[in-house]
Amino acid sequence: MPDNAAHTWRWRGGRPRLTSLPTRMTDNERADLPELPALLIGMEEAQRKLWANRRHAVLVVLQGLDASGKDSLIRELSEGLDPVGFHAWSFGRPTPEELAHDFLWRISRRLPARGEVVFFNRSHYEALLAERFVPDAPTRPAFWKARGELIRTYEQHLTASGTRIIKIWLHTSENEQRERLLRRLDEPRKRWKFDPSDIETFKQRKLYLKAMEDAVRDTHSDEAPWHLIPNDDKGDARRAVAHLLQQTLEELAPEYPAFDEKVTDEYRRLLQRA
Repeated sequence: MPDNAAHTWRWRGGRPRLTSLPTRMTDNERADLPELPALLIGMEEAQRKLWANRRHAVLVVLQGLDASGKDSLIRELSEGLDPVGFHAWSFGRPTPEELAHDFLWRISRRLPARGEVVFFNRSHYEALLAERFVPDAPTRPAFWKARGELIRTYEQHLTASGTRIIKIWLHTSENEQRERLLRRLDEPRKRWKFDPSDIETFKQRKLYLKAMEDAVRDTHSDEAPWHLIPNDDKGDARRAVAHLLQQTLEELAPEYPAFDEKVTDEYRRLLQRA
């Protein structure tokens, strides 16, 4: 992928210090990003080529704190994606059936087929994040590190099989998250999203960010890198994710499949005689 503004948020390896990373883009970074309508048009054409070629798939993994705007980001970007080859899946608390399987089972059933684009709203990374704070969760760091290594190996397998993975952390400041949660409480059309467990999650914000730092360190790879995107301005974050997705689609399927001239000539003769 060529170097560009969105590419600057790709993590370079090691453990990030999320509390020291910016949550707003610079003026130059914002200026380098195309406007969303143009990005949606580019995504639409690029996705058609991906679907026509059916050689690769794209999985977009969205992770972020409560009220980070994952739902609205998917809703906005879906306007530039054909529903025939696009799906979005949300992952909340595991069901009894999901708990009866290994922790990757529930996402394996939702992976994109070749030609498809799939968004995960939360994902298998909840096995490193939310599950770390449930009662009776293992406390040994080695347990979570080993689980992260399993995820990294699994993603390398998916990539080798033709699925490109775009992993996004929507990085929101504490003040911005607080304001969004307050708006969620104040607006009836958003209040339904509030869950009592959100209170405890907000209290554990620092612990959650530390767990995310571990997750990035243990699962970042050249095949499936993390992108840590400033998210205090939702519009900027949406443009950055759309830019990454458009470029990925154009890289995987730059042209439509080659056609057989003999076949098209035969069809033309047949249609002209009809």
